[in-house]
This record gives sequence, structure tokens and C-alpha cells, in this order.
Amino acid sequence: MPPQHGARRTITLAVNGRAVEVRVTASRTLLEVLREDLGLTGTKYGCDLGECGACTVLVDDEPRLACLQLAVEADGHRLTTVEGLAVDGTPHPLQAAFVALGAAQCGFCTSGMLMTAKALLDAVPDPSHEAVCEALAGNLCRCTGYVKIIEAVRLAAADARVPGRPEPAEVAR
Repeated sequence: MPPQHGARRTITLAVNGRAVEVRVTASRTLLEVLREDLGLTGTKYGCDLGECGACTVLVDDEPRLACLQLAVEADGHRLTTVEGLAVDGTPHPLQAAFVALGAAQCGFCTSGMLMTAKALLDAVPDPSHEAVCEALAGNLCRCTGYVKIIEAVRLAAADARVPGRPEPAEVAR
């Protein structure tokens, strides 16, 4: 028998390395749960149609649009949000590169761009310019011409390949 529309069920998620249990209805999106129940507001409400990429998170290291994924579908999975990128207060190399190159303007799209770029760099450590453009094609930015964003992704990739190379934030100083 399928669950009733308003029935709640408990799901377990591993969010940014921490196990959490949340009671949800079958119709709640992952985006709603992350923002409203867990207070992780770095993941943005954008179009709510899966067209802008502002809500991109990683589910088992794969980019997913949290506005389109039901929370119950994420039950038992690992999630990484933009809040989970920094380690012990140290920005992720992508975050440092975005800062160093001024790749964010209003910042609304930035979390989705970062999460999509992280998935790309995890899969392809040395992406071409074209590969970065293709990966970010589902992420909309209304403020930039994408040049600095693409440069930041390529800088983070380059920094990861050179042992002992200073972080992008150190280079910008």
C-alpha cells in the first residue's frame, strides 16, 4: 500500500559527514529539507524547476538538483552541500580560487557552481576549458560572463596538480 500524501516518515541522511534523521512527507524536496529542517541555507532556491542549478548538491558524489529530488529518495545516501566543502575552517581549493579571481558577484549561483565544479574535478582532475563549460552548462549566472568562474575552476584544478603550490587565496595576496 503506498504511503498517504500527508504521512510522515523518518529518513536518515549523511549530510556533510554527519548522520541526521528527519521526519518528512513524501512530497518534500531535498532542497526544502536542507534549508528548512537542517538550516543549510547555502543551497539556494532558484527557479524550482531544475533549470538554474542554484540548488545543486552532491548525492553520493554526483551532482543533483535538490529542487527536483524528493527527500525520501535521498534516504540512506551521502549528501554534500556547499557548507561541507571547507575542512576545519579552511576553504576548499575551489572556494579559494573563486575568491582569488573574484568569480562571484551577487553570489546567488555560487554554491551551485561550486558543487558542480567539485563533482567535475573529482571525476576529471585536469578538465579542459570545454569540459568545464560543458559541466557548468546547467548552472545559470545572470551577473557574470562566466569567464572568471571557468578560470577559477581551472585554477583550482591546476593547484591540485602542483605539490607545494600555494593555495589560490595565497597567490592573490
